[in-house]
Amino acid sequence: MDPALVHHLSHDAQELARKREELTLLQAELVVQELYLATLQAELAAFEGRYLRAVGVLFAELDDWKARLAELRAQAESSEESQAAAAEARAQAKESYAAAHGRAAEVAEFAPSPELKTFFREVVRQIHPDYASDDADSRLRNRLMADANLAYRRHDEAALRRILDEYRSSPESVKGDGTEADLKRILLQIDKITERLVQIEAEVAELNSSEIALLMAKAEEARAKGRDLLAEMAKDVQHRIVIARTEVEGLCSEVKTR
Repeated sequence: MDPALVHHLSHDAQELARKREELTLLQAELVVQELYLATLQAELAAFEGRYLRAVGVLFAELDDWKARLAELRAQAESSEESQAAAAEARAQAKESYAAAHGRAAEVAEFAPSPELKTFFREVVRQIHPDYASDDADSRLRNRLMADANLAYRRHDEAALRRILDEYRSSPESVKGDGTEADLKRILLQIDKITERLVQIEAEVAELNSSEIALLMAKAEEARAKGRDLLAEMAKDVQHRIVIARTEVEGLCSEVKTR
């Protein structure tokens, strides 16, 4: 065989081995980061639900009393400004009610077991879209990955197993052979995974800077000091409700005596 050809084949094989090692490390990192992102999303959703049930419903009640007060003032003053203020207050009350009593408030606490986390990592390792070899494989993986994230948030290990079984039995899970083809697939996978890691970093940063994340951090800090921040917030809003209700009742009395 031509020595130059042997050298070329050897170089390709070495490059393939290096890229496979790089890909393996990136895949491991991707699994860790996907788990971190999914856990953070679930924890924030659970905390938001707890906040809405403990405090959000009270803010909705407070906004309703504020809207009643604004409507009474608009009725008494009959000015365009007071009418606009009343309409704005009522719109805010409706928005607060929808938020406090919507689907977000129904999210349960999230405390995944170590076993669930381990199994989710395995599912991600096998079905992640960035490991796709072609468009059909990518479409399947994207659908299954979305289902897996939802199952993880619901603590549904059985659903995760069904998702994994579905992928393992699919034609898309079968991979081709050949050094050149393998190298091309690996290079594409490396690019996709690198891009996804950057995307995850941005998503995590955005989540951590959100209002609910900042509030959750404050709640955790308070809990470390033996305080219940949400209970304290609820108590404060309840006090403000009493004040607003008193104002409404007082204004009602004034209207009746006129």
